[in-house]
Amino acid sequence: MTSPPRARAKRLHPDEVQGGTLTITNPGQFGAVLATPIIDAPEVAILDLEAVVKRPVVVERDGDDSIGDPPDSYLCMSWDHRALDGVEAARSSVRLREGLDAGGR
Repeated sequence: MTSPPRARAKRLHPDEVQGGTLTITNPGQFGAVLATPIIDAPEVAILDLEAVVKRPVVVERDGDDSIGDPPDSYLCMSWDHRALDGVEAARSSVRLREGLDAGGR
């Protein structure tokens, strides 16, 4: 069996975790379903991946609506408006969601 990655073993050096602009965090692995990620300066954004859960939603199939419970998850993003235009950051979030939705088809 291989050893765990150095990050999980807490063996990264400071120069290996500096200079980033975006963090991706995953509290969903612990069951979190909605969180507010906090930006760690000097980064300008953080993307938070939440737990995948089933929620009742309206699903359209062949023009008919029905109630379904497909797997779903929230992606929460915080960004620094001093560095990023909020409109562009929101558009990026929408493009990410559309890309993920298209991948599931």
